[in-house]
Amino acid sequence: MKPKIRKHRLALTLLFSGVVFCFFMITMVVVGGVIIFLIHRGLLEPSGSVHRLYRLIFRMMMASVLLGAILSAVTSRFPLKPVNTIINAMNRLAAGDFKTRLHLGKYLSRHPTAVEVCRSFNNLAEELEKTEILRSDFINNFSHEFKTPIVSIAGFARLLKHGNLTEEQKAEYIDIIEQESLRLSAMATNVLNLTKIENQTILTGVSEYNLSEQIRNCVLLLENKWSRKNVVPELDFGEHTINANEEMLRQVWINLIDNAIKFGDEGTSFRIGITETENHIFVSVSNTGTEIPAESKEQIFRKFYQADESHSSEGNGIGLAIVKKVVSLHDGDVTVSSGNRKTVFTVSLPKLS
Repeated sequence: MKPKIRKHRLALTLLFSGVVFCFFMITMVVVGGVIIFLIHRGLLEPSGSVHRLYRLIFRMMMASVLLGAILSAVTSRFPLKPVNTIINAMNRLAAGDFKTRLHLGKYLSRHPTAVEVCRSFNNLAEELEKTEILRSDFINNFSHEFKTPIVSIAGFARLLKHGNLTEEQKAEYIDIIEQESLRLSAMATNVLNLTKIENQTILTGVSEYNLSEQIRNCVLLLENKWSRKNVVPELDFGEHTINANEEMLRQVWINLIDNAIKFGDEGTSFRIGITETENHIFVSVSNTGTEIPAESKEQIFRKFYQADESHSSEGNGIGLAIVKKVVSLHDGDVTVSSGNRKTVFTVSLPKLS
């Protein structure tokens, strides 16, 4: 146990002991004072000399002080035991032991406040444990994802450097290097974007702009991806404007469209639709292909989570976490439905004035 923690705990024990001690002292002073007052008023007749009675009172007070000090030192341990248990558990949690849980004894389990404290602590520890597991998986997977394009770029760069290649081979290798560089850049951008917005709590930079034009530009930006996979975009919307943070929402559409391309079947299409009500704008992005398992629908927006545990498909568990955070900052909501080989992500955004 750290010396600082020991000092705080000792101070807490001494404080409680002091309170009990003072209570005994005040009680004896009051009792002694009342007796002396009654004797002086003639309302109480001493059985012996006054001096002997005073000595008796003084001895009783000293005995009470000693007894009070002993009792306070002993009894202070019992009320502080639950507090010390919570402090120990919090220290273990802070040190990284996310398996730590609080367990109430028979006596404390009958107190609603203690039960609520225990439940809140255990829920926090469970969430931290889940996040730590996801973080560890992400680091392992992301290091692999990051290393793969670097190795690929280095390998093809060496081939180009040594020469003896046809013009077709050179063009092919340069194209691969470009694609891997873009992939590496996209991963780094997602990590930086998530870091940037993760701690943001207030939406800033809101302006009115053409939402339809923004989404069309995002589709064009990802043309290389959907054309290589022989996937066709279907844009089912007219002209719509919105008051929002333009740069943030751009990240939302890029991640959702990229997700639709990535997990869609080759030779199919992905569809983007926009509808409006009086108070909201709804944007849906759908594709035909790999379904999202029912048990993963509540988890896919968690940071680092990947529904594909084999990691056979591209992805690093960051894109949808960015989508969720940005939409939440806009006081909106994002939902997903998946079945019959069709997956639909729907973003609901309020019309900000």
